[in-house]
Parts: sequence; structure tokens; C-alpha cells
Amino acid sequence: MRCSKLKIFINVGGRALVPPIPGLDQIPYLTNSSMMDMDFLPARLVVLGGSYVGLEFAQAWRRFESEVTMIELASHLISREDEDVSQAVAEFLKEEGIDIRVDTKVLRVEKQGSNIVVAVETGGKESQVIGSHLLLAIGRRPNTDDLGLDAAGVATDKHGYIQVDDQLRTNVPGIWALGDCNGRGAFTHTAWNDYEIVASNILDNDPRRVTDRVAAYALYTDPPLGRAGMTEAQVRKSGRPALVATMAVKEVSRTVEKGETKGFMKVLVGAETKQILGASLLGSAGNEVIHSIIDVMYAKAPYTLMQRAMHIHPTVSEFVPTMMDDLVPLR
Repeated sequence: MRCSKLKIFINVGGRALVPPIPGLDQIPYLTNSSMMDMDFLPARLVVLGGSYVGLEFAQAWRRFESEVTMIELASHLISREDEDVSQAVAEFLKEEGIDIRVDTKVLRVEKQGSNIVVAVETGGKESQVIGSHLLLAIGRRPNTDDLGLDAAGVATDKHGYIQVDDQLRTNVPGIWALGDCNGRGAFTHTAWNDYEIVASNILDNDPRRVTDRVAAYALYTDPPLGRAGMTEAQVRKSGRPALVATMAVKEVSRTVEKGETKGFMKVLVGAETKQILGASLLGSAGNEVIHSIIDVMYAKAPYTLMQRAMHIHPTVSEFVPTMMDDLVPLR
């Protein structure tokens, strides 16, 4: 196909956010990228940030037998998740020996000999966390700083993300922004879906939109968390009548057979539409099982479609229909 007009696609990704902590520019620190290059074991790893990247690395390095301390400013880990999910994750990480500090502000950092000293404040009291290495895991920023977007007239938000419409077009005709730099998703799967949306609109005249997709992602701790759609907190905030069902993973026969019984499953359903609003599956294979729920959500089918489905035994997935037998009004 020959294109008569120039088309520009910006897909420059993102990088770890480096916060303006006093002293940070004077010490060595790790990010999600440099962690992957390590060929040694940190004796005492301090992780700044209690969200997805921080949790995954914290658990991995604790299992490599590093001492690990995690510092989070919010009142609970993975603050965008429901508090029951956060508490369950915190419990199994603490069981593995990870020191978790929530509601904790980092005041400054400094090098003392071979150690890194992190001054923190919790409940109005100042203390110190001492580590051999420091990992920054408090967020991401787009790689748009040096593109000259202002000269081209391409609009960005205050964080540097390129503003796009529902078909990923910028405010300048002929320029699209895809992937982490547009702020519409921060995952490989959302970046790939961005490409599919743009290609379908330009090449196939198929009007696909970002808002057509169901929010979905996973936290790769052990056990993992599979997420789709709205959280319970978001459903409550929306004010819509809803139903909720939960099931402990230890009730699933397959998880007992595997010896992987930590976690729970939760699904939320619209009381009027009967459509699935969201789900949190924290437990064995939760990052895989969630796809059966995602597909029903894309089909906009009532939850009864899955409730009446016959799933294979023995699997973790077979208990999702059973869980939906126990839906009750969300109070």
C-alpha cells in the first residue's frame, strides 16, 4: 500500500523514575534495568517503592538469601489494588522474611563506608535503614524529554506523557504515540495492543479504540496476582449496585495437590447488567486463570455464561464457575 502523506509513530518507551531525594545524586543505586545486569548477591537490599516492580524484585532477591527491606510511602503495598489484596501479599512476603515499612517517607540517603543509609520518617519518628544496595522502584517516566515535541507542537501532560485520543492520534495530524510514552498503559501487552489499534485504523479501516479494551495485568510474585477490570474500591466509588464473591485458594483441590494454597479469588458483577465488572485472582496460576474472565468481559456476556460452564478437573480454573454461585450484594 502506498501512503501519500507522511505518518510518524512515536514509541520510545519509558524508564525508571528517579525521585528528588536529598543525597541520591551522590550514591550508586539500582533500577529495574540495572538489576537485570547484576552478577552478585546484595547482602542487604533496600527497595524504595512497594508496588509491582519493587515487590517482584524484593521477593526474588529474598529467595536468593539477601536481606530485604521495602519502604512504601502509602498506607499499604500496591496501593492501586484493594486493601485485602495488599494485605494478603504483605503477609506472604513477611513470612519470607522481608521487612516491610509502609506509611514511611524517605528523608535523605547517604553513603557511609560500604553502606547506604536511608533516613526515614514513620509516624513522626525518624529512623535509619541501612543497606548495601538501593533499588529505586517508585514509578516510571516516559522517554520524551529530548524529542523536541514542543517544537513540533505535540501536546504532553505535566509528566511528559504524549496526549492521544481514543485511536492514539496526537493533536498533530499524521503523528501517533504508542506504548509507555502515551500514558495509556505501561505493559508489553498494552503496547502491542496500541500497535494493533493503529494498524487496524490506518490499514484496515477498522475503527478500533483504546477504550474498547479491558484493563488487565499481573503481579509476578509467588503466588501471582491476575487482575482484570475494576477493583472493589472502584466499584464502590462508582455507586453502581454490584455483587461480589470470594473464595480462598486453599478451597481449590488443584492448589492443595500442588501445595500452593496461599491467596484468594474475588469477582465483582454488576447487579443490573449481570456483566463481570472486575476480578482479582491472587494465587496459584492466577495470572493464567484471569484470562477466562477477561474473555467473558470482552464478550459482554452475563456472568451466568461462565457460572454454567463446565471446566476441566483438576484445574484452578474449574472453581471460577463455582465461586460465582456465591455472589452476594456488595455492602
